[in-house]
Amino acid sequence: MMNSGGKKNLFPPGFVNNLQDVLNKKGGGGEVKSNNKKNEEEEEEEEEPSSSSSDSVDDSKPILLVTNGDGSGSPGLTYLVQALVSQALYNVHVCAPQSDKSMSGHSLTHQETVAVTKVEIDGAIAFEVSGTPVDCVSLALSGALFSWSKPVLVISGVNKGSSCGHNMFYSGVVAGAKEALINGVPSISVSLNWKKDESKESDFKDAVSVCLPLINAAMRDIEKGIFPKSCLLNIEIPTAPSANKGFKVTRQSLWRPTPNWQAITSNRHPAAGRFMSNQQALGMQLAQLSRDASAAGAARRSTAQKKVVEVESVGVSGKSDSNRMTKYFRLEFLDKEIEGTEEDLDFRALENGFVAITPLCVSPHVGSDTQTAASDWISAALKPDQ
Repeated sequence: MMNSGGKKNLFPPGFVNNLQDVLNKKGGGGEVKSNNKKNEEEEEEEEEPSSSSSDSVDDSKPILLVTNGDGSGSPGLTYLVQALVSQALYNVHVCAPQSDKSMSGHSLTHQETVAVTKVEIDGAIAFEVSGTPVDCVSLALSGALFSWSKPVLVISGVNKGSSCGHNMFYSGVVAGAKEALINGVPSISVSLNWKKDESKESDFKDAVSVCLPLINAAMRDIEKGIFPKSCLLNIEIPTAPSANKGFKVTRQSLWRPTPNWQAITSNRHPAAGRFMSNQQALGMQLAQLSRDASAAGAARRSTAQKKVVEVESVGVSGKSDSNRMTKYFRLEFLDKEIEGTEEDLDFRALENGFVAITPLCVSPHVGSDTQTAASDWISAALKPDQ
């Protein structure tokens, strides 16, 4: 299992005092206590993850990078890493989001700082990142975090929920694999067709058992130079993994769930300032200062008299502007009836109990040559005599 250690102060020396001065001039946030000398000592002692890490790597084994969309503590990632480590065939490295980013799409954090924390996973070198799956893969391949910059294969998963059809555009787990492909690294994304009140955690372990032979075949054939180079493979595991009907090469469908935005009453929305650490509270205050400054600038630039309803976050102090209206909404996706009769569509194969494998290119459409090459490789890789 994955346990992250205590997180140290991420603010540089003097930042807390400077922020407190600004808050006091504005009208006062809560008291912030700081000891600059102590902070400086902590900065010197703090161990930062870097390419100079002392973790040993067996150069005789190929490097395999694992990420996901559900977060570093998710059962899908845990079972996958355990299975890979237990084979003792690869140097397994993990760089995964700190929290659930399964619907983050191909989102990259730009001009903002992400925090990276080392976590303990037996047999693997692992970090969790306060960003998206794309951040994780981009950082891992940059050479700034690990001592290497190009693993043999990137595996993203196992995701909780299908990534079929248009879900691929929203999916963080597919985006992680796609980021690897953009950087010239072969990749595979894996999702379990999780169904509420039907699926259970042990299904992730079964899903890993289903896709592990394909992962091993990919690692073998990448080194031989016969793995498809222009596409990633998106693997969709049916709801009952151990009862699957076999593998089927599929095409991405146009299926998508129906987005359903629900209005949430204010008493159901947690107050922004509750249950926060001092660092989180300071961050929220700083964000509120930024919003206030932006709003003031916009008001000065405005020349037209318009009646505007603004939707904003509540500041840490809990104070609200009587001239503004705050509303809360929550997005849920509703399954809709499956349309389309083609048996080689991803969602159709998945619902029929097959493991659906869809080749995906960076371009919007997979060419017929790519589809054929991927299909031929998958068929060869799944032959029992190999």
